[in-house]
This record gives sequence, C-alpha cells and structure tokens, in this order.
Amino acid sequence: MPTHITQTESEDGGLVTLRVDGEMVQDDALLVERIVRELLGDGAREVAVDLADLDFLDSDAAGVLRRLANESGVRIEGIEIFLQSVINDVEKR
Repeated sequence: MPTHITQTESEDGGLVTLRVDGEMVQDDALLVERIVRELLGDGAREVAVDLADLDFLDSDAAGVLRRLANESGVRIEGIEIFLQSVINDVEKR
C-alpha cells in the first residue's frame, strides 16, 4: 500500500497537521521530514505528524520520526503502542 500524506492547517496557519496513511519506509519518512522542515521554515509555529492511519512502519522510518520528534515545534501523534515500541527500540541503538 502506498503512502499518502494529507496536509491541513489551522485557521491561523500556526499549526499544520500532516496525516500519513499507508506504509512508511525510510524514504517516506525522509520526505515527511523535508516537508516538516519546509513548513517550519515558512512560518508554521508547530507541525503535527499524525500516524493514526498508518498500517506499517519500518525501523529506519522510526529512526527518522524519532529525530523529528526531538525537534522544537514538531509533535508525533496517533502512535499505537506497538509503533511506540519500535521507535523506542530504534532510540536505544
């Protein structure tokens, strides 16, 4: 299943949400990372990456998301418990 990224903005443009569904491998996560950096550079105060509809996340993508989660103005949402476990495992490496 391909990855789909849908972008929505709050009325004031301060919060941008990227909803990701499908499968996420490293290349997809790197694309999300580039989009997040561009949004923050263009004036968004906060970017939320919503993974609630994600079906698959590989460990390389989890590492990219972990790096993103540590940045100011970025939050990761909608992670089920098993996805959080994968991210925690990558963080330990």
